[in-house]
Amino acid sequence: MSDDGWTLTYDRYDPAAQGLREALCAVGNGFTVTRGAFPWATAGDTHYPGTYLAGGYNRLVTRVADRDVVNEDLVNLPDWSALRLRIDGGPWLDLDACEVREFRQSLDLRGGVLCVTARVRDGDGRDSTLTARRFVHMEYPHLMAQSLSLEAHGWSGTVEIDSPLDGRIVNAGVRRYADLASRHLEPVETLAWRRDGCDADDEGGEPILCLVTRFVQSRLRIGQAARTRLYRDGAPLADAGSRVETPVDGLIRQVFTVAMAPGAPVTVEKVAALHTGRDAAISEPGLAAREAVACAPCMADLEATHRRAWDRLWRRCDIDANGDARTQMILRLHIFHLLQTLSPNTIDLDVGTPARGWHGEAYRGHVFWDELFILPFLHLRLPAIAKAMLRYRHHRLGAARRAARAAGFRGAMFPWQSGSDGREESQVVHLNPKSGRWVPDNTWLQRHVSLAVAYNAWSHYVTTGDRAFLESRGAELILEVTRFFASLTHFNDDRGRYEIHGVMGPDEYHDAYPDSESPGLNNNAYTNVFTAWLMTTAGRLLAELDPETRGDLCAKLQITPEECDRWDDIGHRLFVPFHDDGILSQFEGYEHLQEFDWEGYRERYGDIHRLDRILEAEGDSANRYKLSKQADALMLFYLFPERELEALLDRLGYRFGPEQWRRTVDYYLARTSHGSTLSYLVHTWVMARSHPDRAWDLFRTALESDISDIQGGTTAEGIHLGAMAGTVDLVQRCFTGMSEQDGTLVFDPVMPGHLKDIALRVRFREKWLHVALGGGCLTLSAADDWTTPLTVVVRQQQATLTAGEVRAFSLQDDAAERRPS
Repeated sequence: MSDDGWTLTYDRYDPAAQGLREALCAVGNGFTVTRGAFPWATAGDTHYPGTYLAGGYNRLVTRVADRDVVNEDLVNLPDWSALRLRIDGGPWLDLDACEVREFRQSLDLRGGVLCVTARVRDGDGRDSTLTARRFVHMEYPHLMAQSLSLEAHGWSGTVEIDSPLDGRIVNAGVRRYADLASRHLEPVETLAWRRDGCDADDEGGEPILCLVTRFVQSRLRIGQAARTRLYRDGAPLADAGSRVETPVDGLIRQVFTVAMAPGAPVTVEKVAALHTGRDAAISEPGLAAREAVACAPCMADLEATHRRAWDRLWRRCDIDANGDARTQMILRLHIFHLLQTLSPNTIDLDVGTPARGWHGEAYRGHVFWDELFILPFLHLRLPAIAKAMLRYRHHRLGAARRAARAAGFRGAMFPWQSGSDGREESQVVHLNPKSGRWVPDNTWLQRHVSLAVAYNAWSHYVTTGDRAFLESRGAELILEVTRFFASLTHFNDDRGRYEIHGVMGPDEYHDAYPDSESPGLNNNAYTNVFTAWLMTTAGRLLAELDPETRGDLCAKLQITPEECDRWDDIGHRLFVPFHDDGILSQFEGYEHLQEFDWEGYRERYGDIHRLDRILEAEGDSANRYKLSKQADALMLFYLFPERELEALLDRLGYRFGPEQWRRTVDYYLARTSHGSTLSYLVHTWVMARSHPDRAWDLFRTALESDISDIQGGTTAEGIHLGAMAGTVDLVQRCFTGMSEQDGTLVFDPVMPGHLKDIALRVRFREKWLHVALGGGCLTLSAADDWTTPLTVVVRQQQATLTAGEVRAFSLQDDAAERRPS
């Protein structure tokens, strides 16, 4: 870790940690991501090279537990990144077979470049220094490049260099998927091509390797091409012998032979391109890849334009948190991976927000509800990307409508796990690695994912003011989800209230009542209160539209006044469960479950993040106990400011004051195992106001979720993008207390004592605003190009900012001071 907060650094080679580092040191551009495996590494227990295409899915069928199980997976593409070396015909160089005398691996977050330097002594006693650099181009999304330098220390010999494109790849990045079908690729074509179009066997320019493969089910064609050049002392190496080989189907390689001597290092530069059959403005992906490589400049020029693209992103997206150096670096690491997953290159792709990034095969690359934690950062900085994520949902509105009809409901029911076409991709069964048993997977009952879709669409509108989006896509999404949840409710005459049965909340430990033969829970508080918000918001949305647009939309969707009246009635009469002592119940009947022996299980198992697996392995069930995997009822406290939540419950006829708020937070925090990386960030948000002294520790734990792999090995399979983006949003919105209220930007900071100051930029309704918090003062600086003023409220002090104005607000005496801009 560097002192400037811009570099993730490892100074010791640790084979056991290499999978984690490969995920954390992945480089990408929103179109594709390549894991941070060494160029000489091969897939095995220590290393797992991987390159993934945004939305690159394929389905396979596996026979499991006497049934056919269909899984759609994010496919590990053919490997472009391999560069292997061997000396005098010996074994291929492998760090695990050498004495590693010096080592440094660094990820430059500012420029998006991965560097590895290792000084090694091989089995024959030769000392060598290897230096590798890699980036995936942020400006030109189809290009990627890497170099590998070899320096001999006190030895001479002949070095063979292998630069392949290898399509013999299977998905093997998640051990618990090992029994599932994994061969997604089939070879289509291999060839060596010269810039003038001649066959590589003819005289002409340098050969460009080309490999075309195809996904076996979705039939997506993948075209890759690569150009390899050798240099010594910065000059092209003219005397290196070279040959092109295609030894087996799906593999093409260029092999060089070069003489090595001390003090004369050799550098290999490999520039590659990736195109697919769904790319715009191409004829065929293999041809497009070849032409891209043929026209690509040298690696140094590519790196310069790549860094300039990253500079532009960081000007919008950086957050300066003046605390300790590690906190600053991790925040930037999280922003970095968010931008590698969802970048300006993503805008024209039909892809969603993957829970684990495009960094590995965990969760099969699927889209869950994590955009609830990810989109707030994008709404306020890169709204076009956020809109593209919502467009992904709108494109699958037809599938959501079909799913609702098939389940006996109206409107749109989005899947808990989404992939290529919007069908439900959740597993029917999943493997418990602790017991080795395949157990039913009922997570598809998390209907609240549709609430998140509607919430995100409305949040995009109120943050950006984008009426065109609301009228063309957002309103239809929100209203169809409203219609679904209205049809999901039924009226209980005895209570005089609407209820929702047979669902799951965010806490995946509870999918049924104890000993019940059917899955599902009744009146999950998070789902019910969120539904009440939705019913109210639908009415507000319709009022927001002009009469003609409103009339056209209601005619298109066949929304009647009677249906709107029912929505309003549900928004006032939904049932919300409470314990007898006034604590908000996670679901109806939660208070009657057994208390759990937390201390006993901690003493017995140590790590109890995944109590569901532990209990199932014991023949027990988490459904019996008062325990939670992650925040469930407390998600309401995360989404809605205290006063708004109180108003929601008051509209439903329930009194919920500060004392109940505090006791509810304490109750569930004591009963949560934090089996999801999202849990720590949600609890930090909730605790920032109720228990600020404890919030900092939770925040630090949330920050460490991936970089320290606190879930016990899961990060190697793919980063947790929701947790990463969520920690950044804690600084952006929670610590600054920033929210929107009726077009006004409101600030009510809760600055942790461990942070000295925070500085960031946000774009609210097309206005860039610089926000600085520290020294008991909040300073807002308006950009010079504002055309209209903006009303802000800081701790109940209202002010109007105009273009170029800088205003400081004291957070100690609530007095505002105007300063000249």
